Amino acid sequence: MPRPNSTGRATRRRSLITVGIDTGGTFTDLIAILNGRLRVHKVPSTPEDPAVAVISGLNAMLAQARPELVTYSSTVATNALLEKKGARVAIITNAGFEDLIEIGRQNRDDLYALAPSRPEPLVSPALRIGIAERTLFDGKILRPLTRAELDRVRKAAKRSGAEAFAICLLHSYANPKSEDALARSLAPLDRPLSVSHRILAEYREFERFSTTVVNAYVAPRMASHLASLERRLGGAKLRIMQSSGTAIGVRLARTEPVRTILSGPAAGVIGAAAIAREIGTDRFITFDMGGTSTDVSLFDQRAQLRTLSYPDGYAVRTPVIDIHTVGAGGGSIARLDAGGSLRVGPQSAGANPGPACYGRGTALTVTDADLSAGRLIADKFLGGAMRLYPERAAQALGRLARAMKTAPLEAARGIIRVVNANMERAIRVITVERGYDPRDFSLLAFGGAGPMHAAELALDLGIRRIVMPRNPGLLCAWGAVGAPLGREYSLTVRAVNPSFRELVARTSSMRRRAKAELVAEGAAAKEIGIETRLDMRYLGQSYELDLELAPNFIAAFHAAHRRTFGHSAPGASVEVVNIRLRAHAPVSRVPTAQIAPQHGAPSPITRRRTLVGKHAREVPVYSRESLGAGAAIRGPAIIVELSATAYIAPEFTMRTDGHGNLHLELR
Repeated sequence: MPRPNSTGRATRRRSLITVGIDTGGTFTDLIAILNGRLRVHKVPSTPEDPAVAVISGLNAMLAQARPELVTYSSTVATNALLEKKGARVAIITNAGFEDLIEIGRQNRDDLYALAPSRPEPLVSPALRIGIAERTLFDGKILRPLTRAELDRVRKAAKRSGAEAFAICLLHSYANPKSEDALARSLAPLDRPLSVSHRILAEYREFERFSTTVVNAYVAPRMASHLASLERRLGGAKLRIMQSSGTAIGVRLARTEPVRTILSGPAAGVIGAAAIAREIGTDRFITFDMGGTSTDVSLFDQRAQLRTLSYPDGYAVRTPVIDIHTVGAGGGSIARLDAGGSLRVGPQSAGANPGPACYGRGTALTVTDADLSAGRLIADKFLGGAMRLYPERAAQALGRLARAMKTAPLEAARGIIRVVNANMERAIRVITVERGYDPRDFSLLAFGGAGPMHAAELALDLGIRRIVMPRNPGLLCAWGAVGAPLGREYSLTVRAVNPSFRELVARTSSMRRRAKAELVAEGAAAKEIGIETRLDMRYLGQSYELDLELAPNFIAAFHAAHRRTFGHSAPGASVEVVNIRLRAHAPVSRVPTAQIAPQHGAPSPITRRRTLVGKHAREVPVYSRESLGAGAAIRGPAIIVELSATAYIAPEFTMRTDGHGNLHLELR
């Protein structure tokens, strides 16, 4: 409500301050829209408590102002899973199925591995509680839960010492009555409950059980972190990025944190899509190279979504943007293996101690190699706000060079080539291995280290065009601040040859729920968009194709099956396995200011001796802020700014567009 002034008239309401935040392994990035203008900031992450970096960054960026809305892409759930620092979980399931989460499926990532490894189960055998209950596939309860059985399970759960419970019963998607009874019985224990039909109302028990267990494993840590962050934000409305590229309220993020496992990388893809719309392209590869990892994704008309992922080897069935991640970042550690071969990553120096040049650690990293190769300018790092120590990088590189019996510059070149090869393989996974030619796409490079390595990576892949957005090291935060609100729902129906009208009727309750929940989060009802999709297969097949629910959905399935597998069977029965509904509501668009035109040729601020190809040579260094619209530069060159440093290889010509994005074209 506007407050009245001394004359009794309402004062004009101050502009809404919205903030997007991305917490990475090395840096925490912040973008704010304040009075219609953009403010940006970047601070080192604080892995022991990510909220510390968030609050210190907000204070430095906004001074006395306070945000009303914060959208946050978080790595807390991801790190809890990767570092095995989640909760002690007990699973309650049907007697005889206690080991299902460990048995899993017979699928093998490496068919020829003689001793394949699998991740350790997140629930130990001692914490698997079997109950006497059985619900059939059609929802009929063959053996109902008794009050005595509920009492026994509650006592066993209390004795277990578990910090969180996962309730996973057979066929609960068809009839959730028994799971709801268990949830009510365990609620007085006041520990986080993950109930499988609420997390994932789909058949295929292993995937549903695994998703629910992962949710229970990360929930206490995520809930604690969000409660702390919400308290420190002092009343600001907090939203969390989902892996699907939309944002949810903090209440849902606390209870279903499994939806945030790929929160940060998804925000990057959403930010990249906004930039791509601005420049008029819809076919590109996102290349997000940060301090710890590199995330790549294919954008062909739209972001590619999938419903099953395997973070750290655990099956998670929630909608995620199709992102492939490798342990290749600026902080990736370079070393010689037992055979004397040069390895880079996946181990990372992280934010603390960080690369040797940060002044705290001694490990040699990609950032140290870039600095020693002259591609990173020490006094321009983070706009000069963070000191680097080139001598420490030189010492670490010298040790490796002596072990390799080569010159330090050649060792630096080797590190850069190896990390580029790792990232090239990642891009081939999402392109060549899925039937796409990377040469048909642009490379959209961002992240703190992406613009540094994009040119040589593009040359290796045959890509002729690179786009480097303004503030590339802050693009994930940019994606967060502009991300739409969203919810996703799924329902197993197992309907054979259903009619279009029948399927639309089955979605009515999901549509009502979606609109109600988004309106409760502040969305305008008339702006809510809803997309309904189907998992379809021929009756008797094991897996499905994803298609839009439309009047001609049966014919579309036959065509998609022929396109995908080379054949179709128009006379065969078609089964709709799952209905998936995605609802979204836009938020305020992030302003993209025009920059002034370039007058005359750009002037370098300095020149540095830099590794170009196999040899070092003098290269001009430009400040990105000084480049106007239409500025053109022939490589080799280096461009510095607050959030990243770009290296332009001699094979490319660069031009600046009207919004400050850099476009590199192969000559």
